[in-house]
Amino acid sequence: MSTDPVARMAEHAWPHARGARSSLVAQFGTDRADLAGWALTTGDPLADAVVADIHDGHPQARQSVQRGIRDGLDSLVDPPDSVVAFLNDTERLPDYADDELLDHGSAPFFTMPPPVHLISLSAGALIRVYESPSIAAVLTTTGRLVDGADRRIRETGKWVATAMLPGSLRVGRPGYEATLQVRMLHANMRRLVRSRGFDEGAYGTPINQVDLARTWMDFTITSLLAEESMGFGLTTSETATLYRYWWLLGHLLGIDARLIEGISSNQQARRVDELLQAVTGPLIPESATLAEATIGSITGELHDALKVPESIGSKALGALARRFHGDAIADELQIETSAAADAVISRAISVIRSHRLKERQDVDQWQRNQEKYLAESRARLAAADDAQYESGGDQSKTQK
Repeated sequence: MSTDPVARMAEHAWPHARGARSSLVAQFGTDRADLAGWALTTGDPLADAVVADIHDGHPQARQSVQRGIRDGLDSLVDPPDSVVAFLNDTERLPDYADDELLDHGSAPFFTMPPPVHLISLSAGALIRVYESPSIAAVLTTTGRLVDGADRRIRETGKWVATAMLPGSLRVGRPGYEATLQVRMLHANMRRLVRSRGFDEGAYGTPINQVDLARTWMDFTITSLLAEESMGFGLTTSETATLYRYWWLLGHLLGIDARLIEGISSNQQARRVDELLQAVTGPLIPESATLAEATIGSITGELHDALKVPESIGSKALGALARRFHGDAIADELQIETSAAADAVISRAISVIRSHRLKERQDVDQWQRNQEKYLAESRARLAAADDAQYESGGDQSKTQK
């Protein structure tokens, strides 16, 4: 896809709640502004076409896409053209997705205990996802603004953990299947909220390419920096490897390569994220409601991650969220302050950083830790209830 002159948007066509094209031109140049304009008004054409066939009554669409996701395109007999196009795109992996990346690209993820990821995902990534007015509007339109917050955390955590298993993004493997189910979920939500009057004049296409890419940033830079602030930092090499793995996840999620590929450091991610943030819009009251629900749902994980006493769990999570997002945003989100909890957190992080540095110096111990955390992640997945990705229907029970 290219940003040719046809794709360039006039000022009056720009979604009015997503900033102004002229401001983006001044900040980032015409080409980047045009890319942002295209991204604001584009969802996921391949997945959307499949959903359209399903709801227009194509006799094989629903069954074909489900079986194709599970067993591959070659398993299908006379599938709809939309399903063929969708699966051709997902099964044709990019050139960078070699065996090394598929089998070992997620290894840095397993250098820390699973509860650390759940905290960075929830108090870090998902709170920032919910800062987006357009995402909050989607959740409001579906009627699942707050009541589904806990479920979204658990199901999103399960999806990420599954996608990170070594080899899991190969065609037909659990991570590949789960990621495509999330993608189909987004397409169904896109159709659903449009049918319920979602304001595209204000926000652009529901769950558009800007929203998808910004969420990708929250699963990468936001989570990585949150984990670093808890004492679980990665090396530059580990960070670059994990970003490359997330390029592939982005491809499977239907995110345009121009928005994410090539990023290999948090510094590079931050520059791209500035463009996405410029067309996101200011916080809305619902963002604070979602932040409160998110923090309240994972208090029990904090002891497992940082050995923080459970008696100060919610206050400690608030202290962490303030570190992740900064005081200005935390104040807007009405996240409480606690000097006592912050002091406990600071001591715990200092111990973790020191211990992690010593472990890195022992190569054998470092490898044993990775194997241990991978085994713990597999055990958690085995014990978890099945996530309800309703890719074949209108009702969506989770938001990635």
